[in-house]
Amino acid sequence: MHAYRTHTCAQLRPEHVGHSARISGWIHRKRDHGGLLFVDLRDHYGLTQCVLEPDNPHFARLERLRVESVVTITGKVVARSEDTVNANLPTGAVEVRVEDLAVQSEAEELPLPVFGEPDWSEEVRLKHRYLDLRRESLHRRIVLRGQIIDSIRRRMVEQGFMEFQTPILTASSPEGARDFLVPSRLHPGRFYALPQAPQQFKQLVMVSGFDRYFQIAPCFRDEDARADRAPGEFYQLDMEMAFATQDDVFGAIEPVLRGLFQEFAAGREVSGDAFPRIPYAEAIRKYGSDKPDLRNPIEMQAVTEYFAGSGFKVFAGMIERDPKVEVWAIPAKTGGSRAFCDRMNAWAQKEGQPGLGYIFWRAEGGALEGAGPVAKNIGPERTEAIREQLGLSEGDAVFFVAGKPKEFYSFAGRARDVIGRELGLCETNVFRFCWIVDFPMYEWNEDEKKVDFSHNPFSMPQGGMEALETQDPLEILAWQYDIVCNGVELSSGAIRNHRPDIMLKAFEIAGYPKEAVEEQFGGMLNAFRYGAPPHGGIAPGVDRIVMLLAGVENLREVVMFPKDQQARDLMMNAPAEVSPKQLRELHIRISAPEAKKG
Repeated sequence: MHAYRTHTCAQLRPEHVGHSARISGWIHRKRDHGGLLFVDLRDHYGLTQCVLEPDNPHFARLERLRVESVVTITGKVVARSEDTVNANLPTGAVEVRVEDLAVQSEAEELPLPVFGEPDWSEEVRLKHRYLDLRRESLHRRIVLRGQIIDSIRRRMVEQGFMEFQTPILTASSPEGARDFLVPSRLHPGRFYALPQAPQQFKQLVMVSGFDRYFQIAPCFRDEDARADRAPGEFYQLDMEMAFATQDDVFGAIEPVLRGLFQEFAAGREVSGDAFPRIPYAEAIRKYGSDKPDLRNPIEMQAVTEYFAGSGFKVFAGMIERDPKVEVWAIPAKTGGSRAFCDRMNAWAQKEGQPGLGYIFWRAEGGALEGAGPVAKNIGPERTEAIREQLGLSEGDAVFFVAGKPKEFYSFAGRARDVIGRELGLCETNVFRFCWIVDFPMYEWNEDEKKVDFSHNPFSMPQGGMEALETQDPLEILAWQYDIVCNGVELSSGAIRNHRPDIMLKAFEIAGYPKEAVEEQFGGMLNAFRYGAPPHGGIAPGVDRIVMLLAGVENLREVVMFPKDQQARDLMMNAPAEVSPKQLRELHIRISAPEAKKG
């Protein structure tokens, strides 16, 4: 018989009755029922109930052991009586009658319980993460993560992609966040950087003559934590394709994501055969976001014409003073009560806004009429025109935001989200994907009074060199795209700029002289000078994919050993001070920050 187990704690069934079995695991819980001691033994796979009588020589020791002690139990498999069968447990029809006990490890008093799902502080959970990970729900989510990554790999290989590894110690590059720097012992005063993404390397893989690359890539960014962004490190499905158009990238990644979500949807619906493609400008105008949640059916519309020259002087005056001012309507089906409208108005004020104008429709004397201050000021004809444009009826409402769209669209998008959620308009148990396409190549940097890149400087402009030489930079679109699911941005991607002349011109428009581009990106430029194929790719975030499929809202619930909000590893006490000897070897002297005055 094996030293530790003949079966796992999830394997024993009625067909094993009468056999001897040996199982090992953690004491999950103990129950004393009228002299009989019941012990639930747990391992990675499941639970098995063990039982022993008071005259058993191991009774006293098992009774004394704390939960989470690790033991090996040997005994006969017996059938449970009909009235004690646990139908919710795979091993619930049998139990092991204890004949021998070996204590592998005794547990001290626990800082947090493993049995059940108690709500403990983040600090306690992260400091004792090895205990937290034993809890059924978290353990199950980490297992799910492993299964998802395995499925991703299989699906990518089936699509003809090959997995390659790119360097972890590399050069610093401007990816939009702070680098983690690693000092070089052999080259004093010089530093490696941990990659924010394998962006340049994966493009060089294409230049090197490989056709379809992917890896489950670790990425490192020194940025603040959010619920959907882990501080320090994260993983992404990094992929790149040679001789690829935007359609080719979409055609390769959509089946992977669709199949993956269908595999792990657990009864939830997944978007159909083709993910909708929404131009960036349309997404902003309809949803107030470039990562719209399409489970919410609300689409905003411009209604500026009905307020121009109207009796609603606040909006009419804004329109008259500045032709860039617009009024957007946020329709709210079933929201037609003064109580709801007042509640949304109060919400807007908490968001730092003056409020939300609104109209709601009710039947008065058999006729449908718009109610509220806005309706009174613009009159019945304009009110009716708005209702007809938006397709609203009795019991519905509409809310208004006004100003320059680039200044208010984000607030309007949040209002759309709140309205959809509060009124119960959003779909549930469904995954709605979409592509956001046609991002602007450039934007106006108001602080520096200059044109700047709006998204990814290494993307190919739509129209190539001709567009850069003949179009207004703020009108140029890029071959850039995001994939979004349920309002969560899974990834950005692009068709890359593989031409040195186009790249130099693109950077010149953004104010970068040729010498600066050569200095910062010389490796990439030189590679492109020796023959580079058109190529493109994308990198969906693995952590966010798992978070969506697991149905949780914080990445710490799907990462095995996460950092806290201050990017600290409380379990391993990192970051930590290092010895003077280590600092001397790296030619580093610590300059302590000055104490704040006052």
